[in-house]
Amino acid sequence: MELLETEYRHLRPDVTKLAEGLRPSSIPHGTTVLAFTFADGVMVAGDRLATEGHRVASRDIQKVFATDQYSLMAIAGAAGPSIEMARLMRVELEHYEKIEGESLELDGKANKLAQMVRSNLPAAMQGLVVVPLFAGYDLRRGHGRLWKFDVTGGRYEETDYEATGSGGLYASESLKKVHRSDASREDSLRFAVQALVDAADEDRATGGVDLMRGIFPLIKFCTAQGIGDVEDSEIEAVYRDIVSNGRRNGS
Repeated sequence: MELLETEYRHLRPDVTKLAEGLRPSSIPHGTTVLAFTFADGVMVAGDRLATEGHRVASRDIQKVFATDQYSLMAIAGAAGPSIEMARLMRVELEHYEKIEGESLELDGKANKLAQMVRSNLPAAMQGLVVVPLFAGYDLRRGHGRLWKFDVTGGRYEETDYEATGSGGLYASESLKKVHRSDASREDSLRFAVQALVDAADEDRATGGVDLMRGIFPLIKFCTAQGIGDVEDSEIEAVYRDIVSNGRRNGS
């Protein structure tokens, strides 16, 4: 390259278009996810929108994954690496259980994910950031737990709730007003839907409920019985009730 630069500059390849294609804004990004504790365990939710800058990359991306029977991972950041990390996490936990004959403790699972996030740091420095949330039911302690991470692999346990992604601030503010660790599953579902609705109202990169296309947020919960999925019909009913109450209150 140095020889081309000094002696044959006219033969130097033009890499500007390649670099432009790798700009962070041209890479699909997942946006808003949240997790919080409730009476029976933890609930994890995420919107379905992925964006490329100001463009919609996908309207129905999956951002919440079951990593084993008692743990969940929600992803925000560069969509490709995030989804790959979630799938790899599941494989790693399955492999550990087959080798050891028992599943890893929830703390150990969080540590494993922190190592994976840390190993992604070189890519994160180039814009391929992965910022997950991890939650699960601790069978030994008998209650739900959740963690947030930073790009260096630092992990921080949260006792109540956490949200991340472009609409994470607005989702957190929504949860801050209503969250209760002793809430029922029904109330917790309403908290999750309301937080995503509030985030979508303030953040253009967060997708709310899309009734026209039948696209709803992905919401999962984890209790002593394992992981469960909230059906779209239940989310729709809660959403319609929120909208109806908002209209009556003039908001």
